[in-house]
Amino acid sequence: MGRAGGDAGSNNGVGGGGPMILGVGVDLVAVEEVERAFHRQGDAFLERLLTPRERAACGDAPAAGGFERIAARFAAKEAAMKALGTGWGGGVGFADIEVVGGRNARPGIEWHGGARAAAQALGATQVHLSLTHSAGLAVAVVVLEGAGPASAATAPPPGRT
Repeated sequence: MGRAGGDAGSNNGVGGGGPMILGVGVDLVAVEEVERAFHRQGDAFLERLLTPRERAACGDAPAAGGFERIAARFAAKEAAMKALGTGWGGGVGFADIEVVGGRNARPGIEWHGGARAAAQALGATQVHLSLTHSAGLAVAVVVLEGAGPASAATAPPPGRT
C-alpha cells in the first residue's frame, strides 16, 4: 500500500481518487480471559463468538488447550468493530464478522448482517487483517480502505481481500 501516517480517510496526497484508509482498529486479548470465559460458559461462548465455519477452523482448540486461535479471532472481531466505528451494540454482532483464511492462507474478514451494512455505509471496499499471538496474548489489526461514503451507493460490497 505504501502509505504511512496521515489522518484516517486521507490518501496522503498520493494519486487522485484512489482508495483511502477509512478505519483502523487494533485489539489485544489475554488468552487466559478467553479460556476462563469458555470454562464458565462452555460451548455457548463459542457459538456466540464464532461462526460455524470459524468453529470448524478452530477444531478442537478448547480440548487441546489451543485457545490462542479463538483469542485471535475475538481480537479480530473487536478490532473490526473499532475500524467500522460501531463498537459493541452498534448493530454489529460477533457473528457478523467472520475471520477466514489463516494457517497457510492470508487471514481476511467476511462481513455479514450489520457489519456488511456498516462497511458499505463507510464505502469500504477492502479489508486488511493481521493476527498474531504469543506469550498469552493475541493481537489483531484491521484496516478498511475504499473511496469513502460518497461511493458507497456504487461500490461493490466489501468482503474478503
